[in-house]
Amino acid sequence: MNQDIVTVEPDEGLKTWGWISYFLHLIVAVAAVLPGAQVSIALLLIALVMDLVKRGDAANSWQASHFSWRIRSVLWAGVLYLLTAPLWLLFLIPGWIAWGLISIWFLYRIVKGMVRMNAGQAVEAA
Repeated sequence: MNQDIVTVEPDEGLKTWGWISYFLHLIVAVAAVLPGAQVSIALLLIALVMDLVKRGDAANSWQASHFSWRIRSVLWAGVLYLLTAPLWLLFLIPGWIAWGLISIWFLYRIVKGMVRMNAGQAVEAA
């Protein structure tokens, strides 16, 4: 008996949603590492809600990893920013350094995800 392996390919509309989310994340990530550049956290929250709503549509496809990647990136960055917030209150320079490193890490994850999505590849879980 021959069993074919079925891989679900998401529609192009879902890929468009992914690109919009990545670009919103990218705007926030770039602004986070550029001194004086300010954008609203609303952009990040819009992208996060988009990813949470649409990730089920990507189930069993290579794009599913991208939705999880973006959601985890935002959640981890948020937790790290909250954990290091007291450094701003107690010591200005260590707070600036910690937030700078978190912002660079976040930018790296967004760019890595965009490169993999452009290549039509999943993002590994690491």
